[in-house]
Amino acid sequence: MFQDSPIYDRLIAERGDIPTQVRREAERVSRDLQFVMQPGPPLGHAPAPVRQTPPAPTWQRTALPPGSHAG
Repeated sequence: MFQDSPIYDRLIAERGDIPTQVRREAERVSRDLQFVMQPGPPLGHAPAPVRQTPPAPTWQRTALPPGSHAG
């Protein structure tokens, strides 16, 4: 890009090659995102157990003992 520019060469010498560092970091982040966005269960986590619904309670009517009054 600016390889023939003495100002660019001087900035690289003083500050480092920031555009190249940014490009490498952007490529790393892009690879990480591609890996994370892959479908499937998360790594290192067991799938959530499947919960079965317990059967509904069966109610029985019972007679009150003699002498008991509800109310």
